[in-house]
Amino acid sequence: MSIGEVLAHLRTEFPDTTISKLRFLEAEGLVDPQRTASGYRKYSWNDVARLRFVLTAQRDQYLPLRVIREQLDRMDDQPVAPARPALVAVGGEKASDPSDTRVPREDVIDRTGVTAELLDELEQIGLVTAKPPGWYDADAVLIVEAVVGLTRYGLEVRHLRAFRAAADREVGLFTQLLAPLVRQSDPAARARAAETARELQALSQKLHAALVRAGLRGELGR
Repeated sequence: MSIGEVLAHLRTEFPDTTISKLRFLEAEGLVDPQRTASGYRKYSWNDVARLRFVLTAQRDQYLPLRVIREQLDRMDDQPVAPARPALVAVGGEKASDPSDTRVPREDVIDRTGVTAELLDELEQIGLVTAKPPGWYDADAVLIVEAVVGLTRYGLEVRHLRAFRAAADREVGLFTQLLAPLVRQSDPAARARAAETARELQALSQKLHAALVRAGLRGELGR
């Protein structure tokens, strides 16, 4: 396949993917398409499967490319030829995965167990935002799931404002770090900015989890 055909396959499930992104992943060694005599890229179905693996790991787990590359290297030790149908995303399925990009309000309530009243409160304090004409993106669903879990332990909506404030401060800090790349018009620079953002998110999650774990261990006397 040409790079345009690969992009058409992947955009069904990863609508933000661009040709620049595919070239960036190639430059980072995540995929190695063959070249024709005239220099055009030619992708195999295995190449597409690798790209889907990378994009899924970035989107759902915020994994940095270094970790994804290590996982792919381990998989290469036992290569399995992918079946062609598995490489094409199915567009008409009922929403059942938190990574769905458009989830209606009713499905969010059914999936997470959140009450309509709590969902309204979360919107009022800016923790989630409904997109016209009334659907939620993947991150909003994950936020609601986490909130529902926390409220089961007694946390109230007013406690969640601290999470919002902390996230906003972190976004502000990371925005400053990413600004030099974002200001460049070069597509490669923008691809590096997106990858840097994922790296920062992964490191932030690791730091936050370790700090909370260490703090609770101290409180529990362990």
